[in-house]
Amino acid sequence: MDRINFEDIDIYSVLSSMHEGVVIADISGKVIFFNQTQGQIEDIDPKDAVGQKILDIYQLADDTSPIMRCLISGEPIINETLVYRTRLGRVCNILFSVFPLYKNGHLIGAINFSKEYQLLEKVILSQSSTVNSVQKKSRNGTRFSFKDIIASDTKMCNAIRIARMSAGSPSPIMISGETGTGKELFAQSIHNHSPRKKKLFIPVNCAAIPENLLEGILFGTSRGSFTGAIDKPGLFEQANGGTIFLDELDAMPLTLQAKLLRVIQEKKVRKLGSLKEIDLDVKILSSVGLPPLKIIQNGSLRMDLFYRMGVVSVLLPPLRERKGELDTLIRSFIVKYNQALGENVKTVSPRVAQLFAGYDWPGNVRELEHIIEASMNMVGGASLIHLAHLPPHIFSFAGKERTGVRGTGCNNKAESAGSLLETQASNEMEMIMTALSRARGNAARAARRLGISPQSFHYKLKKYSINRKDFIVKESV
Repeated sequence: MDRINFEDIDIYSVLSSMHEGVVIADISGKVIFFNQTQGQIEDIDPKDAVGQKILDIYQLADDTSPIMRCLISGEPIINETLVYRTRLGRVCNILFSVFPLYKNGHLIGAINFSKEYQLLEKVILSQSSTVNSVQKKSRNGTRFSFKDIIASDTKMCNAIRIARMSAGSPSPIMISGETGTGKELFAQSIHNHSPRKKKLFIPVNCAAIPENLLEGILFGTSRGSFTGAIDKPGLFEQANGGTIFLDELDAMPLTLQAKLLRVIQEKKVRKLGSLKEIDLDVKILSSVGLPPLKIIQNGSLRMDLFYRMGVVSVLLPPLRERKGELDTLIRSFIVKYNQALGENVKTVSPRVAQLFAGYDWPGNVRELEHIIEASMNMVGGASLIHLAHLPPHIFSFAGKERTGVRGTGCNNKAESAGSLLETQASNEMEMIMTALSRARGNAARAARRLGISPQSFHYKLKKYSINRKDFIVKESV
């Protein structure tokens, strides 16, 4: 394999086109590179910056300038925030990372990457609203209510009952369940079943926001508290009178969890850098992806915060524990995507239904919806969803389960040696199923696609217990 010669790469053209600000300085602190994005952040012409010393450009010192700190310590500085003023008077608020540059073991300079704090914050907070606006969210920021939840399973019905009963109280509610079980659907439904439904529902994904930004986003910032600070309400203040939903609460840093605990106990919030407290009347919902006890034991969630956030606990069962609802869910998604895609699908074939019934659904209801949507893009006017219409990954995942039981042809000793053989077998199975799917069950054509002989292909079909007829599209199947 050819090796890349990095000396032949124009790295400066790459850095020039980045959406992050980039500054490179030599060991003396003299700027040798300054890209256009950094110039836009600081209102400085890059040509005016190159050749100058860092401390001549900014009103900073050796112990406050990110690049000078890195040059002095020789260590990287990761994801810190900084408010500073340029020599021209421009106030900047950034999130930065600086890395030392070494050659033959000797420090020769440093490279700084910057993102404008306010711009980054806008992007983060607009992501969920952009998605929701496409899906016609209502004025209060929601799309779902309890009528949108399909449930006949005892555990799911109990979860709905608890959520309904606690929606009107001021007590915090913690929703726990695996990815794809519908935690935000429940959170929105709780809000819309409460007296707060005419007020805002504000979701916050605690795992998606950088730690250095999260505190300011939640609690707000106060003008004058530090240079360049903007008087800005946090999400708690914006949600006053309504509901705030802290998704993936266990991803929140423990230090911030302590501050959140105080907000809940005192029902007051204080902006960063301010001494003034703002009274809060907010319904607080949260979610975690594992049972709370496990999260507390692994140190991701403070026990005292759980006692306050989990006053009411709603546990959502995974789809593999409520397979009696599969048919109802499938029909619902087919109706939805018939309208969206202009198809006229009636249901799934018996073989698809059999595959679905034996599948573990690691992605839960969200995965089921994805598979129905993906399949209905492939039906081409057919009235049934067949195996040939399904995305390949479901065969791979289901195949791994079958492989572990009887499909690999390997004895238990070989399997226990590691996952390499299992992974190889799973990948081979997926390639075979994909080829059969594209060949609509024609074994000779599928073998040609894979570049193997028909005899070898039929051997592998027998080895993995794959029936090529499952991939033939027939309305009578």
